[in-house]
Amino acid sequence: MNGCHESDIETFLKSVFDLVLKEGVTEINDRTKPVINFKTPSELKQILDLAIPAKPASHAQLLEYCEQVFKYSVKTGHPRFFNQLYAGLDPYGFAGQVVTDVLNTSIYTYEVAPVFVLMEKYLLDHVCHLIGYKEGDGTFSPGGSYSNMLGMNLARFHKFPQVSKTGMRALPRIVIFVSKHSHYSNKKNASLLGIGSDDVIAVATDNSGRMDCSDLKQKIEEAEIQGATPFLVIATCGTTVLGAFDPLEKIADICEDKKLWLHVDAAWGGGVLFSSKYRQLCKGIHRSDSVAWNPHKMLMAPLQCCVFVTKHSNKLVKCHSIEVPYLFQQDKTLYSSEYDIGSKVIQCGRKVDVLKLWLMMKAHGSTGLETRINKAFLNAQKLTKLVEVTEGFELVCKPECTNVCFWYIPKRLRSLKWSLDDDNFCRKMAQVPPLIKEGMTQSGSLMVGYQPLDGKPSFFRMVVINDKVTTDDMEFVIKEIDRLGSDL
Repeated sequence: MNGCHESDIETFLKSVFDLVLKEGVTEINDRTKPVINFKTPSELKQILDLAIPAKPASHAQLLEYCEQVFKYSVKTGHPRFFNQLYAGLDPYGFAGQVVTDVLNTSIYTYEVAPVFVLMEKYLLDHVCHLIGYKEGDGTFSPGGSYSNMLGMNLARFHKFPQVSKTGMRALPRIVIFVSKHSHYSNKKNASLLGIGSDDVIAVATDNSGRMDCSDLKQKIEEAEIQGATPFLVIATCGTTVLGAFDPLEKIADICEDKKLWLHVDAAWGGGVLFSSKYRQLCKGIHRSDSVAWNPHKMLMAPLQCCVFVTKHSNKLVKCHSIEVPYLFQQDKTLYSSEYDIGSKVIQCGRKVDVLKLWLMMKAHGSTGLETRINKAFLNAQKLTKLVEVTEGFELVCKPECTNVCFWYIPKRLRSLKWSLDDDNFCRKMAQVPPLIKEGMTQSGSLMVGYQPLDGKPSFFRMVVINDKVTTDDMEFVIKEIDRLGSDL
């Protein structure tokens, strides 16, 4: 190992941890430092020494490489990073991640992960009760897309248990219903599972992006008339762009009437369950069959930290369990085989994600997490008011979540009549966000995403999460976008 003594390795690791604490914890909230020191791919290739050498690099060189990684990477913990559905740094979650990384175990059997198996079983049960399930089961997973796939797979198995042996050849045409603003993973998952993306049927939404239940009923009836077999509705709590919450109670009524599995993609908005003020946005979630939730989003757990739960306590095992004698022995005498939790999931090796969430929840308590959620909503509401009263800014719609979506109109376009029916106006407006994004990226002052939706010209999508963000930061966003775009 690099020809070094153990003491040299310890010194190197201490230097790395000092660098991590400096760059990632101590200085991350310094607003005078850029969110990103942007370089183009060709520029970055010239700066970074990416080649793998024949001879070992020195510790000094390795530390320099680590410094370069920090220098040219996006600082997602920076208070002015609003680009994705994750942000900030929770120190306790980070501590949990460090511990699990150094232990370097997989969480498929009690034999190799006794503490983490008990912790995961407890925390998944806690999440089930938080949702309102009387009983249930679940797993941590490598992303919300994967969790949505588990929901789709369980729903199909629930309707057609023979599918795990015979595959799709023994099934009729089966169809899924999602809102047109649902996550793109639903089409990918349907393709992967052999259902086909064409049989993921998009349901209309209202002006705020919520699923239209009248259209859902109509689409289900149309599919039945065509000879298809509906088996699953996927509702969303916190859509990716607008942050809309589908009307779960009405959707659950339809699912109960039609005997359809209801999966709720709460990867983004599920964090509101920790807030007594905002949990009503997920009203009816207890009536679902399964839920996907990503604590690494609104709750600020370190990436990645994703949960899938179902109210059917034996469904995961029945759907996914295969006899594997070398790993899941049924004749163990020291503990029950129920603690070999890897038998119920698709993965074999699986990273431990539970400790960072458990440690966060221990450190903050439910009241601290509620304060975090409420503050994010308060900041988003402040930004919404600023957009409403500031010349040159126009809301796309009133936000339900902490996604604030708006257009910015440069001065030269403000004399034109605001009309989304005017193709010329929309064409000009669509050119604005990419140019402003280029300016903020090159200066490193801010990171905010943008996108088109439903034929509308591209608009900014601000995602407010980080608990270090203040109302002053909301004012900075408005001023900076105006500074960068005023003279376009």
